[in-house]
Amino acid sequence: MAKAFDHGGGVRSVQVPIPDNPLGHTLVYVVDTDRGPVLVDTGWDDPASWEALAAGLAACGTCVAEVHGVVVTHHHPDHHGLSGQVREASGAWVAMHAADAAIVRRARETRPERWYAYMAAKLTAAGAPEEHVAPLRASRRRTLPGLSPALPDREIVPGELLDLPGRRLRAIWTPGHTPGHVCLHLEEQHPGQVPGRGRLFSGDHLLPGITPHIGLYEDPDDTTVTDPLGDYLDSLERVGRLTPAEVLPAHQHPFTDASGRVRELLTHHEERLTGLLALLSEPLTPWHLAERMEWNRPWPDIPYGSRTIAVSEAEAHLRRLVKLGRAEPIPGSAPVAYVAV
Repeated sequence: MAKAFDHGGGVRSVQVPIPDNPLGHTLVYVVDTDRGPVLVDTGWDDPASWEALAAGLAACGTCVAEVHGVVVTHHHPDHHGLSGQVREASGAWVAMHAADAAIVRRARETRPERWYAYMAAKLTAAGAPEEHVAPLRASRRRTLPGLSPALPDREIVPGELLDLPGRRLRAIWTPGHTPGHVCLHLEEQHPGQVPGRGRLFSGDHLLPGITPHIGLYEDPDDTTVTDPLGDYLDSLERVGRLTPAEVLPAHQHPFTDASGRVRELLTHHEERLTGLLALLSEPLTPWHLAERMEWNRPWPDIPYGSRTIAVSEAEAHLRRLVKLGRAEPIPGSAPVAYVAV
């Protein structure tokens, strides 16, 4: 049975399942325009997900063939995965921020072996044990999930209104979860007269009950030293100042009091950074730091792929601490270890 919900004011949502993922589903939003429905995100590229999207659109009184456009909040496969299939079935345009479009382009052009070698080298440099790195070196798989995503054909320009006839949807650049993540501010009065400024499609940037993953921006050919956590915290404050009446996130459920949620997340990350400084009273590699950080389960119970993600998150926090002058790498250490200043 299709799971669709009417949020009023010509906005509906469809639950599109994510296979084998505790998040369960992506909320794909269907925005009515004068030229047909426009989707905010599309869901994971999987036959069951495609069926759920098609059934959900039917429950909304439309169909895939009628879709006018797709606005992608960010390039991750649970958001962008079905964009190409939607475009093939409808002729819809697909829009994405230039920074994430560049990642999509590079992902399509980079051979899987290059990705495996890159990840193996990164994890080795982070202090991962050989038993964690060895499977990457031995991998002979020719494809990786998300390595053939659809190239967008329109660019989302921060601060500008998107081309949605009859609607006012403005792009807000919110890097952190990805370099080109965008939130979308529907600058129209809330249909339920909830106080605040319109509604915000927040993607993964602002979620009601969980914090999005903030790891390093992965790119085999880019040596820029980025600060994703700093980007995210700055973006959070920008969204808090918008004071939308309601937030429509890509996971979990819609909520109000965006400013309150922003304050909670800023406090959470400040407390986490403070906790990491206590751990860094002794020199630790990013891997050893990840082992000691608090996660939603004990380290021995964290599966292989999630450990790689956890190490990336530990590195993002380390970069923030180094940039703030609160931690520093130990010269000559290999793999590099960090210590509190």
